[in-house]
Amino acid sequence: MTAHPARYGPHNTADTYIDHGITEQRVDLGEIQMNYATLGSPSSPALLLIPGQTESWWGYEAAMPLLAEHFQVFAVDLRGQGRSTRTPGRYTLDNMGNDLVRFIDQVIGRPTIVSGLSSGGVLSAWLTAYAKPGQVVAAVYEDPPLFASEVRPAIGPGIRQSIGPLFDLWSTYLGNQWSIGAWDAMREGSADHLPEHLAFIPVPDEPPQNLKEYDPEWGRAFWSGTVAASCDHERMLRSVKVPAVLLTHHGRVTNEDTGFLLGALSDQQATRVRDLLAGAGVNVTYRSFPEVGHSMHGDKPELYVETVLDWVESLDLPRA
Repeated sequence: MTAHPARYGPHNTADTYIDHGITEQRVDLGEIQMNYATLGSPSSPALLLIPGQTESWWGYEAAMPLLAEHFQVFAVDLRGQGRSTRTPGRYTLDNMGNDLVRFIDQVIGRPTIVSGLSSGGVLSAWLTAYAKPGQVVAAVYEDPPLFASEVRPAIGPGIRQSIGPLFDLWSTYLGNQWSIGAWDAMREGSADHLPEHLAFIPVPDEPPQNLKEYDPEWGRAFWSGTVAASCDHERMLRSVKVPAVLLTHHGRVTNEDTGFLLGALSDQQATRVRDLLAGAGVNVTYRSFPEVGHSMHGDKPELYVETVLDWVESLDLPRA
């Protein structure tokens, strides 16, 4: 049995973090200190990159130099991830979205394109609906679990019929803020804890770097539904105000017998997202990539950059 530190995170920097090739910075947003990295010229259009659950800013590290040829790029650690502040009991879409509103104001300081993966894609949608007027000019929703990350979605499978049991596993064995840290017990108990559609996911011998930088209370907030208790996805999508959205939809399989979804959102949910955006007057571009994994920017950074650039070049956006 391997002994692990009881708690990973900002309170245990020596065991938690590794160095990266892009300089990291911090900004005080009030409740939290937000960690971020930036590349590119201030004379280029601004692009804010929002990581997904269990992802720190460096999930974009391979894509950032490519993007920086065209944009001034800002990649952040959301509260509870990376080197940003942990906030027990306060992991909600509204709180995280407002962190990003403050970040755009204080750090970027000009109209911004936003691109978020997974939960970050839901936050990208949040910004398109609820950011200050003029802050967000267009947005990429990269394989976002819209509807599918809700406990009681308006359409299709919810969090408990998709990735949610894995989040429950992490939060149960690791504890809020890694307060339990029972990694070996989690590895031994995962097969019994997870449903059949997730049982194939192995638990490695050692915690991977991205999970060391992740507060498992995030998973608890999604599993319990508290993360979106005040942010209904359908209402949010009806409220989107930006002129243009790119929705990318990656590999997914829905079991017709059980309703379980392996993927971020089902085809039915993606259609509903498009219909709601169109109803709000948004120019929606939908790109399906069924052979691409959840993180296009991590697994295929060149394809991600090409996809974003092709879309941006088709738009009539204001310059910096």
